[in-house]
Amino acid sequence: MIDLYTDATPNGWKVSVMLEEIGLPYTVHHVDLMQGQQKAPWFLEICPNGRIPAIVDRANGDFAVFESGAIMLYLAKQSGQLMPSDAKGESRVTQWLMFQMAGIGPMMGQSNVFYRYFPEKLPAAIKRYHNECRRLYEVLDRQLAGRDYLCDEYSIADIANWCWVRIHFWGGSSIEGLANLQAWLDRLEARPACQRGIAVPHPADWAKYERDLASEDSVVRGLVTQ
Repeated sequence: MIDLYTDATPNGWKVSVMLEEIGLPYTVHHVDLMQGQQKAPWFLEICPNGRIPAIVDRANGDFAVFESGAIMLYLAKQSGQLMPSDAKGESRVTQWLMFQMAGIGPMMGQSNVFYRYFPEKLPAAIKRYHNECRRLYEVLDRQLAGRDYLCDEYSIADIANWCWVRIHFWGGSSIEGLANLQAWLDRLEARPACQRGIAVPHPADWAKYERDLASEDSVVRGLVTQ
């Protein structure tokens, strides 16, 4: 049994989608980011970095794992799923996982901040992150030419990148004209396990997020500037 500590974010979805795909039983613990629960002492005992997601593997001596990519690699190893067994195949999937961890995630995260959350609009910063996100989307689009999945077979690399790219609109970046990427997004969106995973710990309410951001006493605005 896995205890999953998470909130409704792309990094959180990466783990809940994977758990749904591999069919491993898990219990969800909602860590409310807007209430700062990720900084609570009890959570820091599980995740020293104070970020979601994190897991505790109760079947393996209550072993705690933090960082979404590390969790995915751990679960792939434990389950024998969503990761090729040969060295070259494993390396290819790991490369595209690291592409998300080092590129897609950080760049989209900054795009979200400056386009959506930051109290002052900085056009140069917004343009910089929009351009970089677009470049990364084009890399994915080229990789997907002639294949259904990033490494031919469905893997953790697809889950990790999809959970971020599917919300490109939130940061204002465009995937217009990237037919391979759009088809891949639709392909994963249609998977039942993906649909279930992105509803953990609750479905994202984009309209509510918009209203919250518009509020003068928005908690999100305060968190961004800290």
